[in-house]
Amino acid sequence: MSTWAALAEYVRDEYEVLSETEDEIRILFDFEHLDEEDERTQVVILVRELLDEKHEWVQIATPIGKASEVDLTALLTEIGLSTVACGAAIMGEHVVLRHSLPLATLDLHEFTDPLALLAGTGDQLEEIFFGGDHY
Repeated sequence: MSTWAALAEYVRDEYEVLSETEDEIRILFDFEHLDEEDERTQVVILVRELLDEKHEWVQIATPIGKASEVDLTALLTEIGLSTVACGAAIMGEHVVLRHSLPLATLDLHEFTDPLALLAGTGDQLEEIFFGGDHY
């Protein structure tokens, strides 16, 4: 995966694409492929980022709920204790988990493993702090 175009092609083949623009792909991550009995899903947003106007990166993000509806201190404390491959941010009115990777040297597993980890963490935190599966 040395370019956004190559990553986008892979994503279209492997995941359910909800929407796509030139620099963004929204997918529905389906946990069923990890566990046949699991019917949960999580919206994940992939965004092409350009660092220093020349280095392509992919940002993997998942919304977990509205920032105004959560105890941010408790949420950030839990993220600090229980996550490995993501950080939290407020984007617009939503709390999102996100992780970024450089595309130039990206190996397939360096993308798929953090994607699955971020989606799973997002789904878990969404259930704990927002009481359901809204995204």
